Amino acid sequence: MIYPKGIKKGDTIGIVAPSGPFRAATLGEIENALNNLGYNVKFGDSCYGSYKGYLSSEDKIRAKDIEDMFLDKTVDGIICLRGGYGTPRILDLIDYDIIKNNPKFFVGFSDITGLHIAFNKYTDLVTFHGPMAGTSHKWDEFTYNSLINALNNNVNKFENPNDEPIYTVVKGQCEGELIGGNLALIVAGIGTKYEIDTKGKILFIEDVGEAIYRLDRMLTQLSLAGKFDDCVGIVFGDFCDCNKDNDDDFEILELIQDRVAKYNKPCIFNLKSGHCTPMITLPFGCKYKLNATEKTLELIK
Repeated sequence: MIYPKGIKKGDTIGIVAPSGPFRAATLGEIENALNNLGYNVKFGDSCYGSYKGYLSSEDKIRAKDIEDMFLDKTVDGIICLRGGYGTPRILDLIDYDIIKNNPKFFVGFSDITGLHIAFNKYTDLVTFHGPMAGTSHKWDEFTYNSLINALNNNVNKFENPNDEPIYTVVKGQCEGELIGGNLALIVAGIGTKYEIDTKGKILFIEDVGEAIYRLDRMLTQLSLAGKFDDCVGIVFGDFCDCNKDNDDDFEILELIQDRVAKYNKPCIFNLKSGHCTPMITLPFGCKYKLNATEKTLELIK
């Protein structure tokens, strides 16, 4: 896997909107925030539009925006503007050789999971499960430092902010490449050529605002698709606003234990990466050591 060049003050960050629309009136606020952090900004065409209500622009524009940012020699790396929905629609439109031949850091989460998985399969590029540019004016110190340290390959152990607990689901240790992202997007790719490959890998999963029964259904689909059989370990991230509808529903940790404990793979829950603030940035495509007994996750360099 290719670990892209890091970031330094004065670099230019390209911003693309591969998913939902963003209020163009607030782009100046985003630019000012990144300028104040020491970076120049270049917005792609997709950042300014809205198409059919829930997409930032037509599919071909969003795909071309990504290609253009990788080709642009003045752009040092790319951060996605926001999530929502849209990346599955453009996966077949992207020339992955462009990304592979012009490696740069690429950051995002949520709907951007579709691109993380595709890049992992077809470009050998390490990508970053990290914060969106659309919230850069709200980044706290932990979130910003986690992002910069990850981009510059200056991190070894990933620890929760504010002493937030990490829970052991299944004890044990494993080593493998980390890949994954948003549960709904991982499941959406099953049965396509962009299906996640978990063989010999550590699977990372997060989600937001899902009912317990929906999480149950998606985790069960991963189980039936053999993804838990194939992986060597599992890291569950943040599950913001995934609450019980009824008193007798599973608790989220109870559901996870019910769905994955039988595989006897090292597994932890509540690593603060996902739809949460502060947020840990995780490089995808790198080799990690997971010690679920000690509740630690470390990069192997």
